[in-house]
Amino acid sequence: MLEGASLRASHSVLLEPIRVGGVTLPNRLVMGSMHTNLEAHPERFAELGRFYAERARGGAGLIVTGGFAPNVAGRMHDGPCLFVSDEQAEAHRAIVDPVHAAGGRIILQILHAGRYGYHDAIVAPSPIRAPINRASPAALSTEEIEQTIRDYANTAALAVKAGYDGVEVMGSEGYLISEFLAPRTNKRDDAWGGSLENRGRFPIAVVKAVREALGDGPILSFRISALELVDDGLTDDEIVWLAGRIEEAGADCLSTGIGWHESTVPTIAGSVPHGAFADAARRIRQAVSIPVTASNRINLPDDAARIVAEGSADLVSMARPFLADAEFVNKVRDGKDDLINVCIACNQACLDHYFTGEVISCLVNPRAAREGAFTDEPAPAKKRIAVVGGGVAGIAAALEARRRGHHVTLYEAAPAIGGQFTLAGRIPGKEDYAIAVDHLARQLDEAGVEVVTGRHVDIDTLGRENFDEVVVATGIAPRAIGIPGADDPRVVGYTEILDGTATAGQRVVIIGGGGIGHDVALFLAHGEHEHAPTTDEFRRRWGIESEQVLPKASRSITMVKRSPGHFGRTLGKTTGWILRQELKDFGVRQIAEATYVGIDAQGLHIRVNGQDEVLAADTIVVCAGQESENALADVLTARGQSVHVIGGARLAGELDAKRAMHEGAILGNRM
Repeated sequence: MLEGASLRASHSVLLEPIRVGGVTLPNRLVMGSMHTNLEAHPERFAELGRFYAERARGGAGLIVTGGFAPNVAGRMHDGPCLFVSDEQAEAHRAIVDPVHAAGGRIILQILHAGRYGYHDAIVAPSPIRAPINRASPAALSTEEIEQTIRDYANTAALAVKAGYDGVEVMGSEGYLISEFLAPRTNKRDDAWGGSLENRGRFPIAVVKAVREALGDGPILSFRISALELVDDGLTDDEIVWLAGRIEEAGADCLSTGIGWHESTVPTIAGSVPHGAFADAARRIRQAVSIPVTASNRINLPDDAARIVAEGSADLVSMARPFLADAEFVNKVRDGKDDLINVCIACNQACLDHYFTGEVISCLVNPRAAREGAFTDEPAPAKKRIAVVGGGVAGIAAALEARRRGHHVTLYEAAPAIGGQFTLAGRIPGKEDYAIAVDHLARQLDEAGVEVVTGRHVDIDTLGRENFDEVVVATGIAPRAIGIPGADDPRVVGYTEILDGTATAGQRVVIIGGGGIGHDVALFLAHGEHEHAPTTDEFRRRWGIESEQVLPKASRSITMVKRSPGHFGRTLGKTTGWILRQELKDFGVRQIAEATYVGIDAQGLHIRVNGQDEVLAADTIVVCAGQESENALADVLTARGQSVHVIGGARLAGELDAKRAMHEGAILGNRM
């Protein structure tokens, strides 16, 4: 009890009020800007308002919206995601008013996409195409630059008119302001290019114009690039210089951004250590007198409190952690940080959704940005519900059903809950999955769900308990391979490798090229994975401000698959590149379009393009798909029991945790 009390006391620094411009914020935790794909749909602003209001009620000290463009050229996409008129100001009331009614503060981010825009009117300081965009921008004329500055000021004035508590000028991550500042993208030879003073002229002019438009009361935050992570970006000294000039121009706060979107260094994925970029924020904080906000891969209260307590920043920005848990701050305040729904940095339902045009949500919190689809009203009739299977689908169903007031018993055959999530927690870069499972276990306990582990449940057990509803969330079983020699003792399943019941030799062949195959390859390449990388190890690995030191694989690994095409096509849109690069750096060999001939003492015999090859192996790991475990559902249905099948038990393909948790949450909430 003393240890827990001490840990909660260490978080008190996060709950201290702070003055930012003319506004006093109640705590140091900011919900940072994140596009939801609702910004481009004014008819859905009420949903956006509901989404932000949930975070305000949850205690967020300040909320920053997704970016709105100050003019047509500055849009991210070819849609109406801009803020330029009085009519739009009135529409924004649907966002602002619910937040204020919930007691929160919210500021509007003004973002000009520059050469990152995906439409045919993109502009930049110089006509240089971004490596992540197919289109080349037009170079802004002097008159267009001056008009753009006025456009920023216009949007700021409209934001105040709409009721926002201020604005944030997006000046980092490779958007227009970054493009003016960096020699990488600014090749002008006029007053807006060349020297640092000239390259800094545009952001300084924007801040001055916005300050004048806002007046003295509203917040003016400037998102500054604290670490560029691209060639020919700003140096550390130039960033410090800029921070001072932006303060002089009238900013009330500097929010730090890390890296450009075209950078080849991970900045927010699970492979990035917690708080890895705090030093970059500290450099800026030591150079200015206004508050500085740290960001990127800060998802736990301990990390946030450490960053503030050690003086690296005055505030901490969290975007995805507030997706994962709207009640983040309230749980910290109540000393219940072990109940926080932990962001696992998977990006599957947030950033991946954004880049495929879907409204963002959260894998571990299906309610995020879908608040209207859920209810917290007590169910009209209380039921006795059994959930069979303690993976994430079953956990989500149990928690939501209990929230509605039902009596819920969760059965798990393994010694502990978590299922495939627990195995995922052993993969390098996915350590947060294990933390998430621990917190979910605490949530079940706090909610009053009866959890029975280490017990296989049969039809007779369920019948004796007389349940009104049974949820079958029994998950999957790895699919065996039907080739000659598959019973060789060197052949093991991926679950045996990840749970430690089998140990791989030095020469490993992995059968299967999906997400699990890639994860297992990374796990085995790392060898004994005892801890997440330290910040120093991470920086050396990716060559951040030092010579890059590539990892050495502890084993020789070959991945082989039957299907054609490149490996990793099914990996996450915004994180898959990291895993592919890591396996490349480890020297993992990959063979596609292979026919499995058989296994014998020599190894795995394959045929590729008519050529036979033997892959020598001490261990052959099968990652060749899964099959649903749902026999219990069939028996229950035959006996007339009301049964619901969810997650992998319903559909085994790709082991989709996002789908599984969403299915479980929706079912549990509607029972």
